[in-house]
Amino acid sequence: MTDDAPAAPAVSGRFPKVPENSLLASVLLSFLATAGLFYVNIMAALVDGLISGAGLTPKAAGLVASANVYGAAVGALTAVFIIRRLPWRRTAITVLLLLISVDLVSTLIKVPELLIAIRFVHGIIGGLLVGVAFAVIARTRTPDRTFGMLLVVQFGLGGLGLMFLPRLVPVFGHGVLFMALATFSAVTLAMLPFLGEYRAPPRPAPTATKAVVRWIPLVLAFAGIFLFQAANMGLAAYIIGLGKASGLTLGFITDTLGAANWIGALGSVMVVILGLRFGRARPLLLGLALTLVGTWAFHFAHLPMVFLVANIATAVTWAFVIPYLLGMCAAFDKAGQMAALGGFFSKLGLASGPAVAAFVAGGGEYQGLITLAAVGLLCSGLAALTPALLLDRQRQPA
Repeated sequence: MTDDAPAAPAVSGRFPKVPENSLLASVLLSFLATAGLFYVNIMAALVDGLISGAGLTPKAAGLVASANVYGAAVGALTAVFIIRRLPWRRTAITVLLLLISVDLVSTLIKVPELLIAIRFVHGIIGGLLVGVAFAVIARTRTPDRTFGMLLVVQFGLGGLGLMFLPRLVPVFGHGVLFMALATFSAVTLAMLPFLGEYRAPPRPAPTATKAVVRWIPLVLAFAGIFLFQAANMGLAAYIIGLGKASGLTLGFITDTLGAANWIGALGSVMVVILGLRFGRARPLLLGLALTLVGTWAFHFAHLPMVFLVANIATAVTWAFVIPYLLGMCAAFDKAGQMAALGGFFSKLGLASGPAVAAFVAGGGEYQGLITLAAVGLLCSGLAALTPALLLDRQRQPA
């Protein structure tokens, strides 16, 4: 029987369990992995909603958003060291309940300093959940399929959030943003009882020799990831404000962002199709070049068609480039620790982008923000080129 063939679900306790390696299980696990970091997928709506609904300055709103992701980086790094010692289901239930509680409290707060503090705590909790979910996904028979489903869930639901949440804030206030996050966590909590056991494999026996990690190219790969994520997210966090400042209507902006998010999933599909057929350097250079062109095009955001095409292009290339950057970290260390560390630098970039952008866009300097993002992308490409070429040369003899 194949993984996707109909099968009677296992029953444990009062709830039937879906087959652990089925497509339905991939969907449920994707929700689990998304719940802890869903605010990243609606970052633009979150920042704009805090400005228009809670009365925060653009600078303060950006710092609130970045604090959330900085906390996630801390939580994800912590999860790397403790995940084997914790029962994943009970941990996930506890963490989801905490996330819901913090989101509900956030609906009542408009003081920037308090919001920064509580969202940092929320980020730590959410980062732990992401670590738990990724550990469970790694125990499936085909984790790459689940990661593919994860991108579908994130892009699909993120697109809906970007399309509708900015329109609800003027009616219900900034609390609707955090209520949406709490609702997502509650739905995920309701899915947990239907997941299988996903027992951790036994620890491998210690080996006499230890693999040597090539630190210089690895550090360059980390730098490429950090700069790429920071440049993209710094601009993306203020993309609604950029559209408004360019004279575009809120309806057009949100429809564009929703459509771009959905179409952006094609980037990750292209990675699955191409794999390493053309190595890493050429796809990376092509993707980074297109991202750079699309980012620079935002200087002409007052033209609706340019704003639309630039958003779609950068969404596709974002989803296309980041898997190759993260894959380089895994290629330098087969044990997997450097891949986890690459994820940590990815979250640091996602947090640092809005933090830096807050000081630029906070004064209405959107053109300067676009230029800064373009420079960050250029530096990311320069950093990533050396490790990509090195790995490509290692593959050629084989």
